[in-house]
Amino acid sequence: LENGIFYEDYKETADWLLNRTKQRPKVAIICGSGLGGLADLLEEKIVFKYEDIPCFPTSTVQGHAGQLVFGKLNGCECVCMQGRFHFYEGYNIQTVTYPVRVFYLLGVSTLIVTNAAGGLNDTYSVGDIMLIKDHINMPGFAGQNPLCGHNDERFGVRFACMSDAYDRDLRALTRKTAKELGYDSFLQEGVYCMLAGPTYETIAECKLFQMLGADAVGMSTVPEVDVAPDRRLRVLGLSLITNKVVTDYESNEKANHTEVLKTTERRTQDLQNLVSRLIAKL
Repeated sequence: LENGIFYEDYKETADWLLNRTKQRPKVAIICGSGLGGLADLLEEKIVFKYEDIPCFPTSTVQGHAGQLVFGKLNGCECVCMQGRFHFYEGYNIQTVTYPVRVFYLLGVSTLIVTNAAGGLNDTYSVGDIMLIKDHINMPGFAGQNPLCGHNDERFGVRFACMSDAYDRDLRALTRKTAKELGYDSFLQEGVYCMLAGPTYETIAECKLFQMLGADAVGMSTVPEVDVAPDRRLRVLGLSLITNKVVTDYESNEKANHTEVLKTTERRTQDLQNLVSRLIAKL
């Protein structure tokens, strides 16, 4: 038992989905704020609303549609999460990661996670795409780790290794693909720092994260990645830098969700091209 979630719950969800689609996805894509358009590119689509899926949580955030989309992207069978779950919505951390374990039971072997993030690295520009090479798990420091509680060996080992959480080969393939598309000028590689949210960071916090070596900051992704290596999934993480964090007390700049969605719209097409070209190579 894990905050009321059993292996049987994941299994019930997975079996329900497998019985309703012939698709057997090898790749799962979790779409961040405003990035749900990736799912629209799928062919032979089958859509399931979260509220219709047994045991599945539901999403409450603007810019997140709240549905699972099965289909083919460049000939590769995929499942897309249009709308993810966040700790700040009031879910416990195990519920946030519920879909990843379901993906594992569906037979998925590669997980692509995308998010909108604030740029901490001074050399980054708004609209850059950052390849995540590592992360700092702030909620984890406070004991909020999805692997806390009962461990079911059917899902993996008790102590998950996180030093290679973001697959090296997938990162290399992404860099190569970005070069082919002429995207190298706005592709970065760095460390993502996760906060629980929903408040944006204070100036003092941003300065702290920069000292810790973080390049971007956001409120998602890390919990899903925490359960993935342990669940035998290869992970690729992509952050769209939607705003620069404020580190100057004299500044009148303010982080806001509308700005985040605006930047996302501007760069979405490129991110979609990158992911679909990449998937063709998997």
